[in-house]
Formats: sequence, C-alpha cells, structure tokens
Amino acid sequence: MGYQSPIFSVDVNVTGVNITTGAASASASIPNNSAGIVARYVRVTATQYAHIKVGKGSATALATDTMVIPGEALIFCCAGADTIAAIQDTASGTVNVVPLEWA
Repeated sequence: MGYQSPIFSVDVNVTGVNITTGAASASASIPNNSAGIVARYVRVTATQYAHIKVGKGSATALATDTMVIPGEALIFCCAGADTIAAIQDTASGTVNVVPLEWA
C-alpha cells in the first residue's frame, strides 16, 4: 500500500472581494468559485481587527461576531450563504474574502 499524505490542499482559482471596514457594517457578495457558483468555502483575512458574519440575502456584522485578527486567516464554510459582512473592531481596515476549492 502506498503512502498517503495527511496533507490536503486548496485551490484559489478566481478573484475574491475586499470589504472596507468602518464603524458601520459593510457587506459584499460571497465570490463565485471557478464553476460560477457561490463558493462553499472562503478564506478570510484582515489588515486590522474586524468582525465578520455570513448570511443569506443580507448580513450585518456586529462587534460580537467572529473576530478576524490581522495576520491570521480563517476558513469559513458558507454553505447556503451568499453575503459576508464586516465591521471594524477599533480601527478601519480591509477584509479580504477569497473563494476556495478543494484540490
């Protein structure tokens, strides 16, 4: 039996979206994957501390939602959602959302 690596990879095949954070929640559509459908998984990063929320139709991020820390990436399963919202924690910044596909 051959060796099977416990490592798997993800592909980034299309462009994501940026959300500029501020004192009010801002949102964007979750990007489509390479098949042209809303991505099931996304990678989220931020330039400043921010809070994010995914939703269907619309989403409003609150200060008590999931925090994204600068320099750390979060992978979210967005099955059934089509919108992602972000709000600053203490300073404005950019939240980057990139669709992922399992390789």
